[in-house]
Amino acid sequence: MGKVIAFVSRKGGTGKTTTAINLATMLFNLGHKVSLVETDTNYTLNTLRQMELFKTGANDKSVFQIIASDDRNVINQIDTLKADKKLDFIIIDSAGKHTDENIKKLSMVCDMVVVPTSLTQNDLLVTFQTVEDLKPARVLNPNLKIVVLPNRVHSSTKKETIQALLEQLDAIVTESRVPQKNTFANFSTLLPEKEFLEVSKELISLL
Repeated sequence: MGKVIAFVSRKGGTGKTTTAINLATMLFNLGHKVSLVETDTNYTLNTLRQMELFKTGANDKSVFQIIASDDRNVINQIDTLKADKKLDFIIIDSAGKHTDENIKKLSMVCDMVVVPTSLTQNDLLVTFQTVEDLKPARVLNPNLKIVVLPNRVHSSTKKETIQALLEQLDAIVTESRVPQKNTFANFSTLLPEKEFLEVSKELISLL
């Protein structure tokens, strides 16, 4: 049965979409069967996928599926994908603003919730709140992994600095980090970014 990995934050702009699609493209490139569910009703990934298919002439049956959904229907969508039993991973790119109810429901059906965060004060405050909101789900879903992924980190930032900023979080903080580079901001729904391989391997190893 496919493992469910959701990218969640209490605010937009933390990098949920970029990290979700980078993980999905990398896992697919490594030979895994993947579907990505996009709950942000702007449907950025669906739009980009159609543009890339048109430009490249690629066959949409040769790439992983990107499914348009929303916070109210995503649980049913996950249940449907799980029932198929053909997928290795189900990636959820969640919307920027959640209700408490939707966060609870989503975390109950996930194997891992990833909270991407930059090291800015505003993002860190939101990350602490997001982790606190997710913690109660571990009582009913004891296998749930809550993971914080340092994102858009300047290349000169030391590992010790990141650890000091995130050490108070009651969550797993990844050793790897996503650097602040244009290659991650200008993402593709078809091609994996090779520098995301280390992050992908670490996330999967935590499951």
